[in-house]
Amino acid sequence: MTNENFLKNFANQFDDTDASEITFETNFRELEEWSSLTALAVMNMIGKKYDVRLNPDEMKTAKTVQELYDLVNSKL
Repeated sequence: MTNENFLKNFANQFDDTDASEITFETNFRELEEWSSLTALAVMNMIGKKYDVRLNPDEMKTAKTVQELYDLVNSKL
């Protein structure tokens, strides 16, 4: 898993947010489009692309894209 690939896959979960607005430093919970449905879409993407299952509590611990990437990477 490359970090750039992860960032692209993460950004693709947002319909109305321009991908250029999302970086590893982005606090994704502060994005206007972030919702519980987006969280489920991100968790689903992580499961399908990386074969990593995150539970909701684990998802809640990550605030930035980097933290989420690190969490997924730790489970590979």
